[in-house]
Amino acid sequence: MSTIDKININSWYIIANPASGNQNFSKQWKEIQQLLNKKNVDYSFAFTQFSKHEIELVQNAIQKGFRNIISVDGDGTLHNVVNGIMLQRYVKTSDITIAVIPLGTGNDWIKTYKQPKSLEKTIEIILNKNTTLQDIGAITTDKNLIYYNNVAGIGYDGYIVNKLKYLKKFGALSYLLAGIYGLIFYKKKDYTILINNKELKAKCLMVVCGICKYSGGGMQFTKNVNTTDGLLDITIAKNLNFLDLIINLPKLYSGAIVNHKKVSTYKTSEITIKPINGNSFIQADGELITSDKLQINIIPKAINFVIN
Repeated sequence: MSTIDKININSWYIIANPASGNQNFSKQWKEIQQLLNKKNVDYSFAFTQFSKHEIELVQNAIQKGFRNIISVDGDGTLHNVVNGIMLQRYVKTSDITIAVIPLGTGNDWIKTYKQPKSLEKTIEIILNKNTTLQDIGAITTDKNLIYYNNVAGIGYDGYIVNKLKYLKKFGALSYLLAGIYGLIFYKKKDYTILINNKELKAKCLMVVCGICKYSGGGMQFTKNVNTTDGLLDITIAKNLNFLDLIINLPKLYSGAIVNHKKVSTYKTSEITIKPINGNSFIQADGELITSDKLQINIIPKAINFVIN
């Protein structure tokens, strides 16, 4: 009997981050187990023990025969789970299904699919197993390959993520504080951008490459997002100044910022971005990346995600 035959096809492998941004992890983990046991869900689980441990845990689980993964925490844990799936070579990535139990600080990915944060409702969603075969972004830098499932950004977007390292203790408010800090101190950079066979040179506040809608704790920088169309949703915020941002701060959260005269939007399957003078702040689902150039490609319909 093969390894995969030993594991029920409906079994779930749960990867949880006990160092979650949520301070009540022990209590909530106990509640999660009670709900799963009450519903007779067949599952195994593992806790992460170090940075990016999810990648190793996912690959071991897939090798053992698991095809259903639950990510317990926030966007960072989900990002690492996705990278574990995309980097493994045991099965097609589209054979894997991911569900999310959100316990983290930001939880931006679930907002696109209007998934509630209630544990009981989340378990019901997982059991219903309504899935979408979502696109995944692939970022190639001068050093490595990184995958992302939500939003990547260069410039102001990355600067905010960098500042979040020092503000996590403020919980959900940390995103707003980091955003305000960035409005005051971030200095725009000049970029060369290759998109749809056209080269653009511009001083930009940021370039956002979205698959889903939300980042930075609920901000919306993309337009007409479709998570399964095989295209990146690109937003280039050009020479927006401090006053522009203060006046339009509500539009960062409503999504109306894409209609500003200094903002351009595109759809493409590939984009290359190069800061003209040195490195820039880059983030992918909250992971900070250092590079003097990046190319982003879309991988259509790469992984099944359980959605509301």
